[in-house]
Amino acid sequence: MSNFNCWKSGTSALMALSVTAGAIAPLVTSTPSFAQTATFSDVTANYWANPFIAELARRDIIAGFPDGTFKPEQPVTRAQFAAIVRQAFEKSPERSAIQFTDVPTNYWAASAIQEAYTTGFLAGYPGNRFEPDQNIPREQVLVSLASGLDYSPTGEATTTLNQYYSDANAISGYARSPIAAASERRIVVNYPNVRFLNPTETATRADVAAFIYQALANSGQVTAINSPYVVGQAQQPTTPIAVTIPSGTAIPVKYDQAERILVAKEETAPLTLVVGQNVVTRDGTVLIPSGSQVVGELRPAEGGSQFVARELVLTTGQRYQINATSEVITQTERIRKGINVGNVVKDAALGAGAAAAIQAVTGDRDVEVGTTLGGAGAGALIGLFLGRNSVDLVAIDPDTDLQLTLGSDLALGQGTNAR
Repeated sequence: MSNFNCWKSGTSALMALSVTAGAIAPLVTSTPSFAQTATFSDVTANYWANPFIAELARRDIIAGFPDGTFKPEQPVTRAQFAAIVRQAFEKSPERSAIQFTDVPTNYWAASAIQEAYTTGFLAGYPGNRFEPDQNIPREQVLVSLASGLDYSPTGEATTTLNQYYSDANAISGYARSPIAAASERRIVVNYPNVRFLNPTETATRADVAAFIYQALANSGQVTAINSPYVVGQAQQPTTPIAVTIPSGTAIPVKYDQAERILVAKEETAPLTLVVGQNVVTRDGTVLIPSGSQVVGELRPAEGGSQFVARELVLTTGQRYQINATSEVITQTERIRKGINVGNVVKDAALGAGAAAAIQAVTGDRDVEVGTTLGGAGAGALIGLFLGRNSVDLVAIDPDTDLQLTLGSDLALGQGTNAR
């Protein structure tokens, strides 16, 4: 099996998913200074593929469009999928290159198509044709992943397919063994009915994101998502109709968009965290699934900053008001004239106040490009820091500083707290 290559930066990382059908070249931008937002305006919290899309976006594996959308239902072409494969997986060639008659050397995805072919992910059609602009069917995506990643079924293919799919007879002959292998490895995600593969339907951007995420999960690169649409996944017990999580319970959270966060002591900055692991009862019932979101803000507190949660959004889309806080973070970083601003903002997410402070003290007005936490624009706040020779910003390590503790009981289920 091939080794996975950590998908690179932002928009270029999944350039094929940012290409519209019929485009001449992929939509690729230069590497952004900070991770992309995990929220897209057309991917709601209860959208079936939201957990897969959000997690990949938080890791800069996939990118959206400049207007803030993801266009999850847009089809993916064979050329676009070849570009995805090239970015996602690192594998040595296993066969010689071939010159496809319908892929000119100056075609935007020509090199990606050659690499996908030589590494065994994709093949051509009779007559040395590749059909780069043809929409790729769901079964072809799964065959590609199974072939390129060297999956083989452990059982008899027909038995496996009949076990999982009500439409197993619709699967093409060439695809039956690879899809059986992919199914055994929990790569397949079917919406809206997990029993129907719909093998010949065109794969959408959401489908491809889900399949790719599951391939990463199979290799241990990402945490498995408890989705009812993953074929063969043993579903974990879900939250009972009504349950109360007691005050004082710890909720493990993470923030993958940056290695650290800088905020001014005076500012309030919006922030959304992700639950890092399932919160469960002693019998294993999942109360808060991994991947759920905690929406809140960083607020000034006792000479530092503290995260205050406002809302819990479960992976099912259910929303609950929540009273939870982190410890007060007082670790600071001093900003002085003459410092290397690039080193300060590297791998950091900035609050608007922090960006304004850096601009005012250093005179570098380009730092606002890296602001990711929202709120007021840095330009509107810069006057608060003008004239200072230095300023101390609160420096937050998301891995250690933002773990949450419930300040009051949290009622889940069909109570009035749900929205």
